[in-house]
Amino acid sequence: MAEKIDKRDRAQLFRQRLKDAMVQRGATQSALARRVGVDRSTISQLLSGDSPRLPNAQVVAECASALGVSADWLLALSERPETAADVLAGTARMTEAARALIDEQIFAWHQEAEGYKIRHVPAALPDMLKTDALLEWEYSPHLGRTTQQAIGASADRLSWMRNASSDYEIALPRHEMIAFATATGYYADVPADIRAEQIDRFADLLESLYPRMRLSLFDARRLFSAPVTIFGPLLSVLYIGQSYIAFRDTERVQALTAHFDLLVREASVSSRALPEYLRELKDWI
Repeated sequence: MAEKIDKRDRAQLFRQRLKDAMVQRGATQSALARRVGVDRSTISQLLSGDSPRLPNAQVVAECASALGVSADWLLALSERPETAADVLAGTARMTEAARALIDEQIFAWHQEAEGYKIRHVPAALPDMLKTDALLEWEYSPHLGRTTQQAIGASADRLSWMRNASSDYEIALPRHEMIAFATATGYYADVPADIRAEQIDRFADLLESLYPRMRLSLFDARRLFSAPVTIFGPLLSVLYIGQSYIAFRDTERVQALTAHFDLLVREASVSSRALPEYLRELKDWI
């Protein structure tokens, strides 16, 4: 609950904050008066005296708009001078996304969060765990990034993960792994030998890197998740195909963290059981 302020103190805070905002913006009394649509003498009265009365809501709103601050801040109802639009712009930002999650922006976010636990729901199979053969199959039809660049970037990310002080937890829909093993859907054209090699690589890496890297499978018939990465308490990023939507405010980061943790708790195949499950899937090839 906000602290109750005496009306004289609130009026004094209004005058001081109005002065501060004018200095910050380099606004004169005459310039502000023109923007607000009042006489210069009205602005002078707002800035001086010790009257406990505040101006009407219209004048406060126009002053706030002209000076690029929030009306709540001018009235000492908030300690943040930013407008609501500015606060939102600072906490939610849209960034162009590359073809897959191995581009420079996502890697920079990984480096920023080094030392924190990283939670990841990939858009498909995790790129950093893919074999060169699968990356060649996946990237060869796409322009703008050569297959060798994709392979090198994937290797760099896995090397970073091995050497960083971050735990890495991945939650993947079980149907994605089944579709890969059975060459259905997105993976319909993947040759059997590439699929078998890839499943072996998944199993070997997840055993050797456990518990710092964990991958579990959730049942998308019970729980759904869009592709998302949560970088500790710092940042959460939704992947929507052509762009990322990045959130830095605590409330959204915590909400997406809770969502991810539910996927793991309700997983149909746990990270400990996954290597054995993968070897059973290999028999389907």
